[in-house]
Amino acid sequence: MIWRLADRELSFGQPVAAGIVNVTADSMFEGARSFTPEQAVEDGLALVEAGFDMLDVGAVAAKSGPPVVAEVEAAALVPAIEGLAGSGVPVSADTFSVEVARAALAAGAVAVNDISGGCEAMFELVAETGCGYVLMHIEGPPRVDRPPRRYDDVVEQMKSWLGGRIEVAQRLGVDEEQIAIDPGLDFDLTTEQNLEVLRRLPELRSLGLPLYVSLSRKDFIGAVLAGSWEGRLPAGEREWGTVSAVALAVRGGADVLRIHDRSSLQAVRVAGRIAHPVT
Repeated sequence: MIWRLADRELSFGQPVAAGIVNVTADSMFEGARSFTPEQAVEDGLALVEAGFDMLDVGAVAAKSGPPVVAEVEAAALVPAIEGLAGSGVPVSADTFSVEVARAALAAGAVAVNDISGGCEAMFELVAETGCGYVLMHIEGPPRVDRPPRRYDDVVEQMKSWLGGRIEVAQRLGVDEEQIAIDPGLDFDLTTEQNLEVLRRLPELRSLGLPLYVSLSRKDFIGAVLAGSWEGRLPAGEREWGTVSAVALAVRGGADVLRIHDRSSLQAVRVAGRIAHPVT
């Protein structure tokens, strides 16, 4: 299995660790806030030096909030992408704005990580540029609070939804090898649904695409550690819960792990060698 990006192909003998770079002042984890593009470049290069295989750079927090105009998002994101594009590892742009994605790809990004579930204009851009694309499960607009959905079988619903979006993308010219799928942990899901998805990750591999799992310091981890959603631990206290989830996600077949910490990077490396022996 490969994931085709704008300038290269990723294969998955071992899982890929994607380091998170946020050019924001309001990301959910205080330890991953790069307040300026210049700081984002410095922080991203430090992740590369630590051994991360990829960088995912965003300038809008995923949590709910008012819309961010494209010009403001691009002003933070594009200089950071430009500064990191020569780092030696592939750089993805974490954006659901087609306008911002186009600018980020021109600045050197080789993939778009889109938490909106995609739209026709985004799929057309991906087809036009040949970049990689992360298709995330979300059944409503991003950055909007809403109650979790009720599913008879959350994994079967996820497979059906992702399959439908993949068909739309392919109809608009996106090659299957450009797409990785993200189950969208914490988005529209209860704590138990998140855990069920992680238990059943191998079932998502039946879609035949690389599995991109973003779980670092997520709310459901804080809820498990505290024993309730209402009392969930803050993001700064979820490091070792994340390490556990990362190791099990690798065991379940995750190809790309989007993570904050060097501790999680170690989990990717060790779990990867256990799950996929080098021959």
